[in-house]
Amino acid sequence: MPCPSSCPPGLLALMAPGLALMATFSLPSQAGDRRALPVEKPPGVKGRTLILLDVNTKSPVRIISENFLSLQLDPSIIHDGWLDFLSSRNGAACRAELSLPQVPTGGERGVGQVFRALRSPDFQPCAGGRARLQLRWAPPAVRSGRGLEALGRPESPLPAGSRRLVTLARGLAPAFLRFAGKRTDFLQFHNVKNPAKSRGGPGPDYYLKNYEDARSLDKLYNFADCSGLHLIFALNALRRNPNNSWNSSNALSLLKYSASKKYNISWELGNEPNNYRTLIGRSVNGSQLGKDYIQLRSLLQLIRTYSRANLYGPNIGRPRKNVIALLEGFMKVAGSTVDAVTWQHYYIDGRVAKVTDFLKTRLLDTLSDQIRKIQKVVNTYAPGKKIWLEGVGATSAGGMNNLSDSYAAGFLWLNTLGLLASQGIDVVVRHSFLDHGHNHLVDQNFNPLPDYWLSLLYKRLIGPKVLAIHVAGLQRKPRPGRVIRDKLRIYAHCTSYHNHNYVRGSITLYIINLHRSRKKIKLAGTLRDKIVHQYLLQPYGKDGLHSKSVQLNGQPLAMVDDGTLPELKPRPLRAGRTLVIPPLTMSFYVVKNVNALACRYR
Repeated sequence: MPCPSSCPPGLLALMAPGLALMATFSLPSQAGDRRALPVEKPPGVKGRTLILLDVNTKSPVRIISENFLSLQLDPSIIHDGWLDFLSSRNGAACRAELSLPQVPTGGERGVGQVFRALRSPDFQPCAGGRARLQLRWAPPAVRSGRGLEALGRPESPLPAGSRRLVTLARGLAPAFLRFAGKRTDFLQFHNVKNPAKSRGGPGPDYYLKNYEDARSLDKLYNFADCSGLHLIFALNALRRNPNNSWNSSNALSLLKYSASKKYNISWELGNEPNNYRTLIGRSVNGSQLGKDYIQLRSLLQLIRTYSRANLYGPNIGRPRKNVIALLEGFMKVAGSTVDAVTWQHYYIDGRVAKVTDFLKTRLLDTLSDQIRKIQKVVNTYAPGKKIWLEGVGATSAGGMNNLSDSYAAGFLWLNTLGLLASQGIDVVVRHSFLDHGHNHLVDQNFNPLPDYWLSLLYKRLIGPKVLAIHVAGLQRKPRPGRVIRDKLRIYAHCTSYHNHNYVRGSITLYIINLHRSRKKIKLAGTLRDKIVHQYLLQPYGKDGLHSKSVQLNGQPLAMVDDGTLPELKPRPLRAGRTLVIPPLTMSFYVVKNVNALACRYR
């Protein structure tokens, strides 16, 4: 209360600090919001936390690949019989329409594909007559006697499951499809017209010998081609000569066959070479592995179709001390030979994982340390070389049912995408699209899991340009994405150019709230008073974080039919409205008509 002019001078002197403090809190904030920033209250005092968020719209901090989010198929699909569900021998019908709300167009060097929709009332993707299903292990729907019509029968036309898988894969295009895994280094290629007959039929030995024939490669390539994916094939690196050099004879047969078919494929050699001693009792050091890659590059240059094909590697495991030594040896010899340096990462041992593990910020941050280690080695020997995380999943050991395939696993997956993009990793390959354990995006009944829907939203809304964010509020350090004890993570990109619902210059935020309470975000600066479209992804059903179904803005997500993905409808928010982030959720927010300079041009 103001003091009368008759107040003694001594009393005015005592009141001066308090009056100055009141004046400070009445000043408008520099972020553009007329209200003052919140003041941290003493413990036990309840109050709302309002976070002010702005984005640097002048220039991107990173530009990642158009194929940033890519997919992996494990070679176990040959052993388990799933390859028969990918496609038949003839890919002539791939040009038919898949009834998607949006079909992305474009690609990058090495992809050479443009995806357009052509109408066809009787679409059967990759259907070329009768598809013989030589399965030794049936999916649960077949074993239980349910879903036989959807999965197909022996000697029937192409199963509807194939069309469904193409629809799901095509929703995530453009992307790479990496065919690799633990069985990569035990696959043998033989170009035999009827391999099952020549080897005595498709009995147990047929699959246990990891035999791969030309028809298997045809089906794999046709599936990738139908889905708008660029195939990356990992060759067997464990065929070794007595002097421990790579024996390339079998790989050369495969290269010649695929070249005769004019298949557009990129290549790798082996999978996790740091584990070879465990697998076969024989190790391959980094220097020798580098020489093997140089040998493979020479083979590719001898074959006209692949003289300019991309080559990726060495696909090492977690960068511990011995693995870093292997990578250094490889980079010294073959750093200039590969088009990108690759490694793998799995967060948790799937045998001991708990749902609470997926909410730990310490676990989410383990990837940052690995990125720094890999970047340090690569920049030492090949500055500027692209780096890929090739093979990532929530849990190792195949994952855990109702956990690594549940809604809870999405926190790790979305944070992985945001963290990798912000730190300049060019591509991340998700292991696996189908079948491998419980880390997959699509289950054994061909139903999309929560991480699939999360990936679909990411593909539809997120462009390759990464933007820096500025946050004011309660935080430990002023770093993007690490606000309020790291449990509220915020990332920003230019909105995807392929999404024609939004004009160029729009911005997409994606937010992970690991708090058990809701958080409020006020858009400031260039984002202030703009219309926002909300895409809030929450678990659906009574299982909570364990749920394998999700809802978007309160509506459950499910395929319309085998050839149609659902429309992803946003919830419009009025201009200037505060964003309310529910607890334990993931969400995307498209800020429309920002006219961001960084996002106007490709």
